[in-house]
Amino acid sequence: MKINVIGTSGSGKSTLSRQLAARLAIPYIEMDRLYWKANWGESSDEELFTAVEHALSVPDWVTDGNYTRTQPIKWRHVDMIVWLDYSFIRTFYQALKRAITRAWQQHEIWPGTGNRETFKKSFFSRDSIILWTLKTYASNRKKYLALMANPAYQHIRFVHLRTPKQAQEFVEQLAAQQKK
Repeated sequence: MKINVIGTSGSGKSTLSRQLAARLAIPYIEMDRLYWKANWGESSDEELFTAVEHALSVPDWVTDGNYTRTQPIKWRHVDMIVWLDYSFIRTFYQALKRAITRAWQQHEIWPGTGNRETFKKSFFSRDSIILWTLKTYASNRKKYLALMANPAYQHIRFVHLRTPKQAQEFVEQLAAQQKK
């Protein structure tokens, strides 16, 4: 089984992906971990594509993240796209809470990178995750609706989840199906 969890920043993609991977006993592949280098360095497309190809070479996986430019690689063999489409208020709240928690706790986000969120980066820079969530929420909804309707992707099962309750029920249902 190959699953890509998509959604706006702060929607809970990583959390749901980790839950799915644990319940299905398959690898979780975090796109941000593949992309971000030490000291917030960004991977080139070539580096990212190579890392994604390598990470997804296993038989089963759950990955999170949008990274539109990696879509042809991820969706080449994907079985299911799970779209976390929570309300703007919920998504913004989750992004805000995550930014505050990460900035306050100062834990390294991806081991070996030294990357830590700061209040300055999260709230007072043009790279702010809060600003990114505000800017991309509406456009992402339009983009994901169009992708679901695109005939080129009709072979992929799209799952559209609108609430955390639906997400938890989905995890339970998929885990139960996997046991059969």
